[in-house]
Amino acid sequence: MSLLEPALLESIARFMTPLLLAALGGALCERAGVFNISLEGMMLTGAFFAVTGSFFTGTWVGGLALSLVAGAISGCVFWWFSVRRGGDDIVVSIGLNILAVGLSVTLLRVVFDTRGQFDDPAIDAIPSIIIPVLSRLPYLGNVLSGQSLLFGFALFLAFAIQFLLYRHRFGLHLRAAGDNAAALQSVGVSATRVQLLALAGCGMLCALAGAQLSLSNVTLFAEGMSAGRGWIAVVIVLMCAGRPLYIMPAALFFGTVDAAGFRFQASGMPQQLTDSLPYVLAIVVLALSQLVKRKRSSFR
Repeated sequence: MSLLEPALLESIARFMTPLLLAALGGALCERAGVFNISLEGMMLTGAFFAVTGSFFTGTWVGGLALSLVAGAISGCVFWWFSVRRGGDDIVVSIGLNILAVGLSVTLLRVVFDTRGQFDDPAIDAIPSIIIPVLSRLPYLGNVLSGQSLLFGFALFLAFAIQFLLYRHRFGLHLRAAGDNAAALQSVGVSATRVQLLALAGCGMLCALAGAQLSLSNVTLFAEGMSAGRGWIAVVIVLMCAGRPLYIMPAALFFGTVDAAGFRFQASGMPQQLTDSLPYVLAIVVLALSQLVKRKRSSFR
């Protein structure tokens, strides 16, 4: 198997997109001083409601709209229990992850009267954007053209959030909420309100990540279809310290690993090994990044 095979290169963008969207959402929380590891649950919630909205409205726009609303509500629920009520971030995160799994399974049976997965021709997929000029490029043509609308949007968001964090007043407030909330309060800006906006934005971005899975990579919802990608996004956020321009190559790396795993399965490699590969590498990369940080701090 060659890494330059057109089919593999094309799939890398599809696997990278949900990781990038979820990690960018996690970056908002990281910079706002909220330790949010419920990205997995938010992504799963977004995937379910994207399919639900698409099915009942007959259009992918309705799917994305309902997914965004569900994601925003997830972020607000996190804010209420963690920031407003003073709950432990880790406990609240685990609770939301468990709730997302149970709620999606229950609603799958209640709304669609089925178990395991739901697929129907009425589910409208997110369209692909074909750019004729880019599609003629060798190797990269299928990567840059013919991808989901959310792929280009995710790349744009990485630069937009970078600008927001370092060139916009709200970005300054967001970073101040994480670095020194008391100083932010002293100038009349509510740190809890800033964190609410960060968590709502995180929920919406994670919901878009889920929508990419259920309305673009496939057009169905399956129980647990986020398959740990939210946890990979958490690792990316921690590894990159919430910096958007660092998150992009990290998402590309893990997206490549994920895409290669499916190709390895086709080559006869055991599924258990290929499924575990991204998580093993995530642990290794996170450990190495922490080791580098400690060595740098020891030289100061």
